[in-house]
Amino acid sequence: MNAYIFPGQGAQFVGMGLDLYEKYPLAQELFEKANDILGFRITDIMFEGTPEDLKQTKVTQPAIYLHSVIMSKVMGDAFKPDMVAGHSLGEFSALVANGTLTFEDGLKLVSKRAMAMQKACEMQSSTMAAVLGLEDAVVEKVCEEIDGVVVAANYNCPGQLVISGEVEAINTACEKLKEAGARRALLLPVGGAFHSPLMEPAREELAAAIENTIFSEPSCPIYQNVPTTAVKSAEEIKKNLISQLTAPVKWTQSVQNMVADGATLFTEVGPGKVLQGLVKKINRASETTSAELA
Repeated sequence: MNAYIFPGQGAQFVGMGLDLYEKYPLAQELFEKANDILGFRITDIMFEGTPEDLKQTKVTQPAIYLHSVIMSKVMGDAFKPDMVAGHSLGEFSALVANGTLTFEDGLKLVSKRAMAMQKACEMQSSTMAAVLGLEDAVVEKVCEEIDGVVVAANYNCPGQLVISGEVEAINTACEKLKEAGARRALLLPVGGAFHSPLMEPAREELAAAIENTIFSEPSCPIYQNVPTTAVKSAEEIKKNLISQLTAPVKWTQSVQNMVADGATLFTEVGPGKVLQGLVKKINRASETTSAELA
């Protein structure tokens, strides 16, 4: 069975999507539609901006979404997922890919999400850190024992967990995790504590937008970050998507469930190859590839 997977923030690069724009009339049409919806020419920043320009949250998230979704659209009939999943932001791309959301609605929600997260980041200094070489349970236990907000945020693959929270609590956690045997515990260059309770104001803002958006029944199941199991009900998808901003991204568990349900080939759609690497670490026997265009 073919599982299509969609990357999240961090996969962006200057020049992303330019090949699609130049080669496919459909891609050009969708990119121009995106410029209109967003109210600024995101294509200029994607194709020829600086890495700094691309790093702005209001740009990064829509840029990655557009690259992934437009790529899946130009694949045409070759795009045949039996199941889909997305890492954090990638979940929105996955929901367009399986017909739950329209291209336009997905983009509006992603833009809203980016702005709301940016605002939440500005309310309190917070950050994230990657912890390598420790079991999940050990990381969770250390986080629980620290004063202040610090939680497990991204279960990326065995031995790689990202924590999220208040700056001071994260710094304390990094020290304690190294003492507990972590190979590395390093701060990430992010604007705030994504997938932690500190994103509550953003979650509330996004929830209102999600409630006002039409969600259709999907063409194939999505393995969402929150429940990690196959979801096919539009109402259920909506509920999980609202929880996602303050809940951890359980990528390891999602991939394990996809494999258990018959996924043999994982095709990454969008910029980069990060998810392919994670899938291999979660299940060595799985085949991985990048989406190919005719």
